[in-house]
Amino acid sequence: MTSDQIRQSFLDFFASKQHAVVPSASLMPDAPNLLFTNAGMNQFVPYFLGEREAPYPRATDTQKCIRAGGKHNDLEDVGLDTYHHTFFEMLGNWSFGDYFKKESLEWSWELLTKVWKLPKERLYATVYQPGEGDPATFDQEAFDIWTEIFKKDGLDPDIHLIKSDECFWAMGDTGPCGPCSEIHIDLTEKGDTKGALVDGDSPYCMELWNNVFIQMNGKPDGTYEPLKNKYVDTGMGFERVAGIFATTKNFTEFGAVPSNYNSDVFTAFFDRLTELCGHKYQYTLPENLDTASEVEMKDVTFRVLADHARCLCCAIADGILPGNEGRNYVLRRILRRAVMYGRKLGLENGFFAGLVPTVVEKLGHVFPELEEQKEVIQKIIKSEEDAFGRTLDRGLQLFERIAQKVEMKNREYADGEKTNPMVAQINRKDAFTLYDTHGFPIDLTVLLAKQRGLSVDTAGFEVEMEEQRAKARASQKKSDILVSDGASGEATTFIGFDTLADEAELIDIVKSEDASYLVFNHTPFYAEMGGQVGDTGHIDFDDRHFEVLDTVKDASGRFLHKIEACGEQGRTSDLNTIAPGQEANLIVNHSRRRSIERHHSATHVLHWALRKVLGTHVRQAGSYVDDQRLRFDFAHFEAIKPEQLAEIETLCNQRLLANNQVRWFETPFDEKPEDVIAFFGEKYGDVVRVVDIGGFSKELCGGTHVRATGEIGLLKIASESAIAAGTRRVEAIVGDALYSHINDIEATLATAAKNISAAPAELVKKIDTLLARNAELEKQLKSFQQKASGNLADDLIKTAQEVGDLKLVAAKVEASDPNALRQLGANVIGKLGEGVVVLGAEVKGKASIVAFSSQAAIQAGHKAGDIIRNLTSQLDGKGGGKPDFAMGGAANVDKLESVLKAFSL
Repeated sequence: MTSDQIRQSFLDFFASKQHAVVPSASLMPDAPNLLFTNAGMNQFVPYFLGEREAPYPRATDTQKCIRAGGKHNDLEDVGLDTYHHTFFEMLGNWSFGDYFKKESLEWSWELLTKVWKLPKERLYATVYQPGEGDPATFDQEAFDIWTEIFKKDGLDPDIHLIKSDECFWAMGDTGPCGPCSEIHIDLTEKGDTKGALVDGDSPYCMELWNNVFIQMNGKPDGTYEPLKNKYVDTGMGFERVAGIFATTKNFTEFGAVPSNYNSDVFTAFFDRLTELCGHKYQYTLPENLDTASEVEMKDVTFRVLADHARCLCCAIADGILPGNEGRNYVLRRILRRAVMYGRKLGLENGFFAGLVPTVVEKLGHVFPELEEQKEVIQKIIKSEEDAFGRTLDRGLQLFERIAQKVEMKNREYADGEKTNPMVAQINRKDAFTLYDTHGFPIDLTVLLAKQRGLSVDTAGFEVEMEEQRAKARASQKKSDILVSDGASGEATTFIGFDTLADEAELIDIVKSEDASYLVFNHTPFYAEMGGQVGDTGHIDFDDRHFEVLDTVKDASGRFLHKIEACGEQGRTSDLNTIAPGQEANLIVNHSRRRSIERHHSATHVLHWALRKVLGTHVRQAGSYVDDQRLRFDFAHFEAIKPEQLAEIETLCNQRLLANNQVRWFETPFDEKPEDVIAFFGEKYGDVVRVVDIGGFSKELCGGTHVRATGEIGLLKIASESAIAAGTRRVEAIVGDALYSHINDIEATLATAAKNISAAPAELVKKIDTLLARNAELEKQLKSFQQKASGNLADDLIKTAQEVGDLKLVAAKVEASDPNALRQLGANVIGKLGEGVVVLGAEVKGKASIVAFSSQAAIQAGHKAGDIIRNLTSQLDGKGGGKPDFAMGGAANVDKLESVLKAFSL
């Protein structure tokens, strides 16, 4: 069977068992604690936890997974063995309170032995038998089911059924958990090990499939209670199974060590690499990386490049772009690792982007987003390759110098020239310089070092990284975390979608060092969240009036209305006259809220236009919305071209002028329309709020919005810039804020036109004329200055002192800037002959000095760099340069003339 046939056969089998065939979830996980989707169960976790009701009782799929970075990290092992991958597919079937162990195990056996025709006498199953101190009890139910299955097929359960204390699965320290049952295959030549190799880390006995039975809830006290509903979660590594099929030639030949890389999943990549470098994959494995042969290292490189190409393409197709932080940096590390390995094959820059078509060819029919995003994927990978290529050679040169220094130290230790018995290693600061200046991920430095028999102070590197993060955190504006002692923790009911004024009951007063906050049972004031700023307005208690400066939300979901700080005149007494239980009128600043709503709705329209013009890889990376502007950060790999910006702005304004209806509604998360954009990494509850703008833009959003796009007015993009590698920022203005902005621009243009005696409509033409005239005048002035400089040079030469065979000119002169001073000095030394020229001038309140030395003067010991360092030190300044020319600056301009007069050779 081919790999495609294996995958399809699995899905078809479970579809015949009434399973819904669901698409793979994105590699961008919903869970904020994960870097990537790393298991088949990830998308179903909310069903297991009871947070949402499953839309189907049973399901099957092939799930894209990445295990690189974080707790599950296989990156360093990829290529060095036959089975590790950063990217892989996990075949699986699930039951959500429907069938349980009997059906799951019987169907597993049926697929393996009846459909795929695996030799049943080579198969073994494990069931959970707890060891001392292990949780739960022996899985008698699974044991009995397997006993029946084996006996029915003429197999001895005493041989084929193995008890194991490793067969227990838990989601965490507490929560859903249960026993599991693994199916292993004996791949030895004779297949007569009778289960002795199971769980023995032998390459000749591989785990095929794991059936997890989630049936208990782990409690904090260490005890377990049965779950109301029982679940099945199974997983089968697709690449592993395909590799076993290929290695055994559909189970007709045994004895060879199985390799995931033997299957047709990877052969297309190997063929493409052979075309690029001339080496043909030889199926070799290095026993020791330090002593690996050239052929073995080339095979390692083939495996690395095939794996990493699949990983990068699938991640980018799901909107995860290489970058500097978190999961984005993991992708950048993987790409740079691939580029470094490609160098070993002599591959030129851009080769990795050339593997994208192969990925799409092999996986595009399974994961259609690859086909849809093919062009974008190639552009992003090519851009990253080019960026790394610009620093790679310099980084490798630096690494070479560092490595040589460490090797020299090690030789000194070995020769007994040093008393330090420690073997020298690449230190933390050098490793950090390679990372910070040249973009070398630490694992890349470790890889290069290992190939030379060296080690790296990785622990020290992490200290350097943490120090850098601490500096970054310290430079950021901190937000107050408000906690009220004895707070009820009940979330405030927000009613501000429908009204901007209401009467509410005061339930708490929260005081911090510099401010006070009022909390009500409900409020029309929107608290800052989701990028939208908090509302302002006022609150009235009978005849007592409080201005609301901001509205924020605390950890318990309470809305805190910030009023002026305690202690300010008139405020302390006001606070003392109110208490929880009193009623107040809450009134939001109407005009400010409406302007905020215009900018927030415009942000959604802008997001739609960006995806329309740039591609669906564009994903929101942050936003800020207030009453004066909007800021939208998003994932994109290059600067937006001017014509693209113009198209984006035009699309936005077309939608605004169309006056499309804006509506919002709440819906169960699993019933939201398929075209709704949800922000991955956000945690959504059972019910979510959808904001639908004209049917063309649908996003999950909790903010406030206009009722129709016409209320927004027009949109003007104010700026577009990069804020990090792979992240762009657009700022825009709409509505009354844009109207004010346009008025300011018109006033500025009118003033400028008046100042140059031009009509506003003729301003550009008049400026062009003035610029041309100015350029001509500057040309004439430069000519006059050069002539004057030549004359001044002649005058200075007349003042030259003869010192032996040399001449010295030292003087304070007039110069417009340091460059003019330098030009004058060059003229003087050019006419002087053998000697030294030292000139100084006052430029913008500071001393500027230049020195020139002829070849004879240099040989006599009068070097320009030394002269400048000497003179500037006397003037509280500094400078330096080469022996023939140097320049410097100083603050003490008053002593300039006397210092120059005192200078002599």
